[in-house]
Amino acid sequence: MKKGIIAISLMFVLIAVTGCGKQAYQPQAINEDVDVCVICNMQVKDDAYATQIVTKEGKSLKFDDLGCMNEWKTQNGTEDIGMEYVRDYNDKEWIEYKKATYVYDASIRTPMAYGLVSFKDKPSAEQFIEEQGVGQLLSSEELANHTWEQSMDMMDMHMHEDGEAHDESHTHEGAHTHDEHSEDQSGH
Repeated sequence: MKKGIIAISLMFVLIAVTGCGKQAYQPQAINEDVDVCVICNMQVKDDAYATQIVTKEGKSLKFDDLGCMNEWKTQNGTEDIGMEYVRDYNDKEWIEYKKATYVYDASIRTPMAYGLVSFKDKPSAEQFIEEQGVGQLLSSEELANHTWEQSMDMMDMHMHEDGEAHDESHTHEGAHTHDEHSEDQSGH
């Protein structure tokens, strides 16, 4: 009788561990010394803008901007994607792309000037919009219809290398800048 209980218990453990055949995908830590964006070849900073795709084979593809991750999906399709991850703008925790809430405004400074930041919940995103005075709230489903254009004004500011003060009229208090990210490197 005891052997039967043990066997049944082991069977339940085996079923629980295998998860009915579903593979668990996990984001990898960012290593700023070696990680470069798959699309633009810029350094991927360990910051709120980093995103990544884990393929069904377990390969991690890292991006410096949500727009670059979208560009990869446009070029390669989504069939081989196991999971997509973005970072919470406030605490930099990894969150699943589909579970995040997004804020878009062309004036939000992001590494490749796509103007999108991600949040783990809607209240955090709404608070950001309230604090910044700009932004459109978007879900991952709504991003499917997003225009994904880079802000040329923001790109010009990123590429500004003569050391003069940048035009601060487009920079929002609390919104991170990317000047240190693009310094001495060329963009798209």
